[in-house]
Amino acid sequence: MKRLLILFSLLLSFALQSQQVIPLNEKSYVDSLKNITKSTTANTSKASASFLLSNYYRNSDSILGKKYLENSKTFIKNDPFLTATYYYYEGQYNLDRKKEKAGISYQKAIKALSKFKNKESDLFQSLAWYSYGVTQKDKEGYPFLVKIILEKSIPQIKKYETSRNLGFLYTQLAIILTYNAEFKKAENYNRRALEILEKNYPNSAELFYTYINSASNFCYQAKGAEAQFFLDKAEKLIKPYPESSANAFYYYGKTLYFITKQKNSEALPVIEKGLFYAKKTNQNLLAQMFYFNKYDILKKLKKYNEAKTVLEDILAEKSLAIDLNNRKTIYKQLSALNQEMGNSREALAWEQRYSKLNDSLNTENVKLEINKIESKFNAAEKERKIATLNAEKNQKDLEVNKKNSYLWGLSLILLLVISLLIFLFVIFRKNKKINEQKINDIRQKEELSLTKAILDGEERERERIAKDLHDGLGGMLAGVKINLSTWSSNHLHPEKDKEFYKILGQLDNSVSELRHVARNLMPESLLNFGLETALNDLCEFYTRKDLDVFFQPLTIEKNLPLTIQLNIYRIVQELLANAVKHSGANNILLQCSQSEENFMITIEDNGKGFEKNIEQTTKSMGLRNLKNRVNYLKGKMEVSSDSQGTNINIELTIDGE
Repeated sequence: MKRLLILFSLLLSFALQSQQVIPLNEKSYVDSLKNITKSTTANTSKASASFLLSNYYRNSDSILGKKYLENSKTFIKNDPFLTATYYYYEGQYNLDRKKEKAGISYQKAIKALSKFKNKESDLFQSLAWYSYGVTQKDKEGYPFLVKIILEKSIPQIKKYETSRNLGFLYTQLAIILTYNAEFKKAENYNRRALEILEKNYPNSAELFYTYINSASNFCYQAKGAEAQFFLDKAEKLIKPYPESSANAFYYYGKTLYFITKQKNSEALPVIEKGLFYAKKTNQNLLAQMFYFNKYDILKKLKKYNEAKTVLEDILAEKSLAIDLNNRKTIYKQLSALNQEMGNSREALAWEQRYSKLNDSLNTENVKLEINKIESKFNAAEKERKIATLNAEKNQKDLEVNKKNSYLWGLSLILLLVISLLIFLFVIFRKNKKINEQKINDIRQKEELSLTKAILDGEERERERIAKDLHDGLGGMLAGVKINLSTWSSNHLHPEKDKEFYKILGQLDNSVSELRHVARNLMPESLLNFGLETALNDLCEFYTRKDLDVFFQPLTIEKNLPLTIQLNIYRIVQELLANAVKHSGANNILLQCSQSEENFMITIEDNGKGFEKNIEQTTKSMGLRNLKNRVNYLKGKMEVSSDSQGTNINIELTIDGE
C-alpha cells in the first residue's frame, strides 16, 4: 500500500508541476494580468499577459485558456521572440490533452528561441526542454526525462545561479528520485532548490511546493518530525491565501503526514478540507487521490462498507482508473475488501476482472518480447544469407584468379627473356622504394613519439598550472573576497562606501578571470562531462555581442580516451582562437561529428580570408601545434580561403593512440 500511495501521489505531483507554477496569491495575480490585456501598454506586455492567462486557465477552464492563447496572436505582430514564446505556451496548453502535439510545439519553441542569446531566451528554452521531456515520459520512461533535465534544462540556466527556474528544476528532479526510492539523493536536490528559493524568493510558489515535496520525501521514509518541519514552513506561506488552489496540495501533504504517523482518525477531516479545495478548483485527479487515501483509512478502521463505496466511486470517476495499472490495482483492492466483508461471490468477480486485465497487460509484454526476439532472428537470418552470398562470390573470384594465373603462365613462357629483364628491373626499383618507405616510416614514428612526448608534457604542465591557479591562488583570492564581503556587511554602508565595494567588485572580477584562465588551461567540463559539453562551453566562451559562434555536434561518443578528447579539444580551441583573432568574422560555424574510428571537424567563418600560401610562410606556434596534433592523430587538414571567408576541414583517426 505504501508503494502504491507513493506512485499515485507522485503522478499527481507531476501533473501539477510539469508547467510554470502559479503564484500563491492567485486572485491578485490573475487580476493584474487581465488589467494589462485591457490597458494601453505595449503589445509585448499584452502578449506576455495573454500567455500567462492561457497557462493559468488551461486546466480549470480550457475554453478560456484557448481564448487567451488565440488573443495573444493579435499582439505578436511578426515579433520573432514573441512567436517563439507562443510555441512554448501552445505546448503548455496541449500538454495534458495532446502530448504528441505539445512535443512538436516545444521543439519549435526551442529551435526559434535558440536564435536569441539572452537570459529570457535561456529560461524559456530550459522550461521547453523540461516540458518536452514530460511529453516523452510515458513513451521513453523516467530515465529519458532525467537525461533531459541533467543534459538540457539545467545546463541551459545553471549560469543564472539565483534563478527560480533552476530551483524549480532541482525540486522536479528530486520528485523523480523520490518516486524511484532514491530518498537521500532527492533530499540533496531539494536542499539545492531551498538554497536558491529561500534566499532569493522567500514567498514564492516554487518554495511552497519544494517544502511540500520535501515533507513527502520524509513521509515515505517514515520520518515524521522532519516532514512536520517542512509542512509548518509550507503552512506559513499558504495561510495568507485561503482562496489559493495550492491549499489542496498542502492538505494532501498533511494527509500523508498523518498516515505516516498512523493518526488515521485525524487524517479524515484533513482529507475533507483537501477535497473542498480540489473540487473548487477542478483538480479532479487530486480529488481522487484524496478519496483513495480516505478509502485506505476507512479500510484500516474496518469501516468496510464506506471504504467499498469510496473505492467504487473512484473507479466510476475514471481519473485514476484511466491508467490500466491503476485500474488493475483498484480491482485487486475491491476483491480483497469484499473477501474481508464475506462477499465471496463479489470478491471472485473482482478477482476475475483483475486476472483478465493482468493477463492482458502481460500478453502485451509477451508480444513485445516476441517481436524483439523475431527481429533478432530476422537480422541473424539476413546476416547468414549475406555470409553465404559472400562465400559464393569468393569461390567464383578464386576460379577466375586460377584461370588468369594459367593465362599469365603461358604469356610468361612466350616472353621469358623480355619478362626476366623487366622482372629484374622491377625488383630493383621495388627494393629501392621499400627501403625508402622503411626509412620514412622510422622517421615518422620518431616524429610521432617526439610529438606525443611534447604534447603529453604540455598537457601535464597545463594541468599543474591550472590546479595551482584554481586551488592555490584562486582559493586564496576567493577566501579574501568572502572575508571582505562578510566584514563589509557588518561594518560598512553600501551607499557611503561605494569605493570599497567597487574595489570588492574588481576583486570578484579578478577571481572570475583567474578561473577563466584555469579553465582554458585544463577545462573542467571536459573532465566532468565529456568532449561535446566542453566544446559547447568553448563556443559559448568565444561568443560576443558582435560575434555568434554556432556549434553543431553529431554522434560524439563519450567513451573516447581522455588523451584523444584533450587533443581534439586543443585543435578546436586553436581553430576558434585563430578565427576570432584574425578573421574579422561576425559568424563562425563549428561542426564536429564521429563515424566509428574517424572524427571530423569543420569550421567556417564569413571573415576576410587569407592568402593561400600562408600555411607555408607562417611561423605561428599555434598553427604549428595544430599541425602536430593533427599528425599525432594520423589526420589530414584541408584549408580553403577567399574574400568571402575561410573553411577548414580536418579528419582525424581515433581508433587508438
